[in-house]
Formats: sequence, C-alpha cells, structure tokens
Amino acid sequence: MWPPMNSGPDARPSDDQSTPEEGEVSKTASGISQINLVTVPSSDQDRSIEFYVERLGFEKRTDIPFGGNYRWVEVYPPSGTTGIALAPPPGGEAVTAKETGITLTTGDIDATHTHLRGEGVDVDAEVARMGDPVPPMFWFRDPDGHTLLVVEQR
Repeated sequence: MWPPMNSGPDARPSDDQSTPEEGEVSKTASGISQINLVTVPSSDQDRSIEFYVERLGFEKRTDIPFGGNYRWVEVYPPSGTTGIALAPPPGGEAVTAKETGITLTTGDIDATHTHLRGEGVDVDAEVARMGDPVPPMFWFRDPDGHTLLVVEQR
C-alpha cells in the first residue's frame, strides 16, 4: 500500500513525498491516470479518416453514430494508446484551423518527413534541427489546417 504505513524502526514522516516502489501505480488525487483521447474538429469526417488512416497510417478503432445525426470516430497510431477523436464541430459551427498541441513520435524523422511529403501531406519544407537537447522535428497540417508536430524519439 502506498504511502507506507508509519510504523517500525524505518518509519517515515507522514508528509513524505517519496515516489511509489517499482511496480506500484501512482495516481493523482482526482483518480485520473492517463490521457485517452484528444478531440480534433473535422469539417468532413470521411476526408479526415482518409488522411489519418491512409496517409499517416493510423488505425480507425471507432466509427459509430451518436446523438442523432452525429458520428463518433477515433483513430490511433498502430501501437498507440492515446487516440484522436475526429469530431464534427458543435452546433454546425465552422471548423477553424488551430494548433492542436498534439506531438507524435517517430524513430526516423527524415524517413517520416519524406514519406508524408510523398503522400501529399502539407509538411514543413525541412526538418528543424536546433541541436541538443531539442530533438529534430517538423510540423504538418491535416485537411482542416490543424497543425500537429512530429518529433524524433531518442
């Protein structure tokens, strides 16, 4: 049980801020344990699915109707546990391009940049290389103009 009980010769004060032992799972006070989805507004869900699945190589894991005329779509990187929900804007509002704050990782930034460019994705002209400790990276835009960042994982 975490935190350890305050008893015995090695007891720690009750305000101890130690980290959990290996194998134990840390939790926030609210009980939130992970990020599951990030929602990106989509003006045309079929076009967005084609982009994320066919061009980026994501998997469509959810595509179901909801709330009458709406459709809930989730796409994930093949080995990812956090997905992107491609949702229509609320109340028929227009979609406005925005910086999503989404960062994707790759093991080979140059190969990923070249591949996406070959797929016709709107990518930065070059991979940004700022030097250590900042990893190489580039931005790209989805069909609605939303920006996402790709960073080389080290």
